[in-house]
Amino acid sequence: MPTRADRQPSTTKRMIWMIAGVLLLIALIAGIKVLLVMRMIANMPKPGPSTVSTITAKMQPWQPALQSVGTLRAVQGADLALDAAGVVTAVNLKSGDRVAKGQLLLQLRDGDEVAKLHQLEANARLSQITFQRARQQLQAQAISKAAYDTAAADFKANQAAVAQQKVVVSKKQLRAPFAGRAGIITTSPGDYLSIGTSVVTLQQLDPLYVDFSVPQRELGRVKVGQTVSLTLDAYSGRTFTGKLSAIDPKVNVDTRNVQVEATVPNHDKTLIPGMFAKVAVDIGRTRELLTLPQAAIVYNPYGDTVYVVHSSKGKGEDGKALPLTVEQTFVTPGETRGDQVAILKGIAPGTVVVTSGQLKLKNDAPIVIDNSVQPADQSHPTPQEH
Repeated sequence: MPTRADRQPSTTKRMIWMIAGVLLLIALIAGIKVLLVMRMIANMPKPGPSTVSTITAKMQPWQPALQSVGTLRAVQGADLALDAAGVVTAVNLKSGDRVAKGQLLLQLRDGDEVAKLHQLEANARLSQITFQRARQQLQAQAISKAAYDTAAADFKANQAAVAQQKVVVSKKQLRAPFAGRAGIITTSPGDYLSIGTSVVTLQQLDPLYVDFSVPQRELGRVKVGQTVSLTLDAYSGRTFTGKLSAIDPKVNVDTRNVQVEATVPNHDKTLIPGMFAKVAVDIGRTRELLTLPQAAIVYNPYGDTVYVVHSSKGKGEDGKALPLTVEQTFVTPGETRGDQVAILKGIAPGTVVVTSGQLKLKNDAPIVIDNSVQPADQSHPTPQEH
């Protein structure tokens, strides 16, 4: 007959039942929590459509151009200086004056040099008279040939001395080597100038050169005579046009660029040497290309894309029209100009494309269009001051 101890469950069985109960309780609590979370998610309001701006892709005339930056340079320009020292006696120039070629700009004290020149000129006149008399006497055989040769040599020596002294006197004068506009002059009468001291800058302003460089890979597309367009920060909204005038016959071995020079008319003297300019060289013929603002392109390592807007079809359960949606589409961008990029493949003219707000979009995402503010879409943008 079994005893009371034999009828009681073993310790192992009690532990198993206890663990099973605990697990069942945990599963029950977890299930309740999952149901609550799912109910909360179901009751949460769905996100509204994203607000974006859009543009319609269209064909535009596209002039292929090489972009570069350059510096304006005078066709003739120099910092004028004297190659003689002395005290300034006269300044025949005001800052900013336009001067003619050969015009006297500044005079140094030259009294001693001019006096010596007059003395040498007198000696030259005397030797000339002596030489003419000797020539007549030689014809009459009144003097020897040696005496005639001495008179001739003395006359030529005195002429050379006069010419040399005229050079010394001219060194005391500063004359304009070419016509142009003078810069700011700070020299006054009474100042002492040393040899080589820069007195004033003189620049010929019409026309001007613009120096810039292009990569060697583009050298085959650059030719003398091509049209060059310049834009400058100082004159926003204005474009200056010139012609490509020279190409350096050597490639820079450090940068692998080729130096190029263009000539730009400057009849109104608006441009001045040393100014910085953005340069565009027209290459090839104008053609029609599909364009978009560069802001519309989403650049990714796996390919460049745009978001295309699709019209809604049908109505929702509440009877209202369904919102517009977008679809990510791969495109092949081409050349760029200003704020625009050419699209070679991927979309057709007339396609409506998102231009801002792409970061919050995905395929079939609903959108609301607000075109009150648009990204820049200029072929030749200019700086804007606010």
